[in-house]
Amino acid sequence: MARKTRTKSVKAHPSYEKQIEALSKISQTITSNLYLEDILRLIVMVTAEVMNSKICSLLLLDEKGKELVIRATQSVSEAYNKKPNVKIGEGISGIVAKENKPIAVPDVKKDPRYINRDIAKKENLCSLLSVPMSVKGKVIGVLNSYTSTPHKFTRNEINILTSVANQAAVAIENAQLMVKSKIIQEELETRKLVDRAKGILMKKGMTEQDAFRRIQKQAMDLRRSMRQIAEAIILADDLEKG
Repeated sequence: MARKTRTKSVKAHPSYEKQIEALSKISQTITSNLYLEDILRLIVMVTAEVMNSKICSLLLLDEKGKELVIRATQSVSEAYNKKPNVKIGEGISGIVAKENKPIAVPDVKKDPRYINRDIAKKENLCSLLSVPMSVKGKVIGVLNSYTSTPHKFTRNEINILTSVANQAAVAIENAQLMVKSKIIQEELETRKLVDRAKGILMKKGMTEQDAFRRIQKQAMDLRRSMRQIAEAIILADDLEKG
């Protein structure tokens, strides 16, 4: 008598499904028009969900590239959110940023490298997985995932958080470039408007230097930007011509 064989349906592991969903959400921000702060909040929320974190925090390098600053976290702890900046090479996050390599810590309360052990005790933080956020080999920040109970992070979990961090780094860099590009564009537009306003004043007998000082002084006196004063001068000129 032939034996019946049972076929088992293959189902993706929940953590794998979460990983794909997390990477998808973050990759969508790469081409989005979201503000940087919104992107940072989304990253920590997604990371906390996919890693089942008690606290997830995102630290970015400051403009000088010497300190890491907490820019986003889903923690409601005031003590944690107000932690001092971390210098490169100091503390777990600082070492991760300097060496551009992940570090897993079994218990931050017992690890001498961890700077804020008093806060860890107060907030009941235990294990930590800290990974660098890098773009083309350049570290721009660190992504941290904490648990409240002892946990040995698997190679798969390290890979998941590293993938999330790398995608997040690209999204953050793109958002920062967009901001810089917008600022540069606005500066160029302002310069054109000021030059046009100077031209109008120069036609009325002022030197270029006096025209510029006039615009600058009015901006200071009226507490307006030079662009706003220039636009007002141009509008008044147009009305006179009209």
